[in-house]
Amino acid sequence: MLEFPNESEEYRKARNELLKAETRLRAEIEKVAKLRRDLPTGGLVNEDYVFERLDDAGDTERVRLSEMFEDGKQSLLVYNYMFGPEMPSSCPLCTAFLDSISGHIDHIRQRMNLAIVARSPITRIMEFARTRNWGALPLYSSAGNSYNRDYKGEDENGGQWPMANVFVKEGAQVRHFWGSEMVAAELMGDADPRHVDLIWPLWNFFDLTPEGRGEGWYPSLHY
Repeated sequence: MLEFPNESEEYRKARNELLKAETRLRAEIEKVAKLRRDLPTGGLVNEDYVFERLDDAGDTERVRLSEMFEDGKQSLLVYNYMFGPEMPSSCPLCTAFLDSISGHIDHIRQRMNLAIVARSPITRIMEFARTRNWGALPLYSSAGNSYNRDYKGEDENGGQWPMANVFVKEGAQVRHFWGSEMVAAELMGDADPRHVDLIWPLWNFFDLTPEGRGEGWYPSLHY
């Protein structure tokens, strides 16, 4: 059991109780992760969606969903980035999330595939990406297909949703495996679904402080 200089008995008692809760949470997180890993594969993806990206020369290139899987990597996470053609600018929360993912991309790619898709034209996506130094992120436009609508990244009115989906490739077939369905689940009293918190470091930093996440604070595009 750790102890630190000049702490009171009251502090140590409370901290020990918190430690018990933290270790229970650690076990629960792993329990949930195993339940997720043990899911049977979901529905077959009937359409090999065609996305657009820019190649190294800046030319538009068409890429199918099945082509986003590198050899030896079965899983692909597709994140719906809220940057639709009718939106005046990029979603600040998605932007902050992708800022953090950008720094981890080389590590992520060692074990899995990743794609970031948005509804805007690819030239608009990449123009904004350059302002954030997202050169390493695998960014795609879904403007020419129904992927967003089919996999819950867009509502019936064209509103964009920050959905994350995992797909697995089995031979020539691609199947859905997991989606961040907590985005649409009942909230726990606040206004945020926290559906991708486990892969978003920002909020976990704040949770370690007395101030916590605060009330009403959200990331901005500029400070």
